[in-house]
Amino acid sequence: MKHASLLWLLPLLAWAGGLTQGERDFAMSHLHASRKLFLDAVAGLSEAQWKFKPAPDRWSIAECAEHVALTEDAIFEMVTGKILKSPPVSGPRATRADDEQLVRWLRDRSQRAQAPESLRPSGKWSSKEALIEHFKQSRDRTIAFVETTQEDLRAHTAPHPVRAQMDAYQWLLLLAAHAERHTAQIEEIKADPRFPKP
Repeated sequence: MKHASLLWLLPLLAWAGGLTQGERDFAMSHLHASRKLFLDAVAGLSEAQWKFKPAPDRWSIAECAEHVALTEDAIFEMVTGKILKSPPVSGPRATRADDEQLVRWLRDRSQRAQAPESLRPSGKWSSKEALIEHFKQSRDRTIAFVETTQEDLRAHTAPHPVRAQMDAYQWLLLLAAHAERHTAQIEEIKADPRFPKP
């Protein structure tokens, strides 16, 4: 009977290592908001607008969108297939201030970045519609994972090429800020004086 009286503690113990509600809400808010911004930015474009390049060495909207979709898949698979399977780490954990700094850093387009070869656009999707549908499904999968996971995302880390170690939560948060960064790039392309008229 003594053991049975402690059963009510089990859900609390299982939850103890998971995300706080504040962390979950912060990530969900950014994932939903960046999903909408990106989809609004690529909606209703003609084929000429979709493929317009501001310069030979600059990406088109189609290429930006493909890069966003490729990154969504690659990072989600890295988090769930690799980072969360790595041994947990001890020591200080990232804070909300660290998360906010990460989001600000990623949004900042004054610092150019070079995409790794595997995340560079190559015309993987047959049409604009197929690419956009794929992104929607991938982002919805990311959102569902953040909404329901009981994994301790703060306890598992992997190195980032520029920012050293980031925990699994921050890698997922990166997806939101990354989509915002390239949505800003899409808006810059649209603002080009030579951008095709509707």
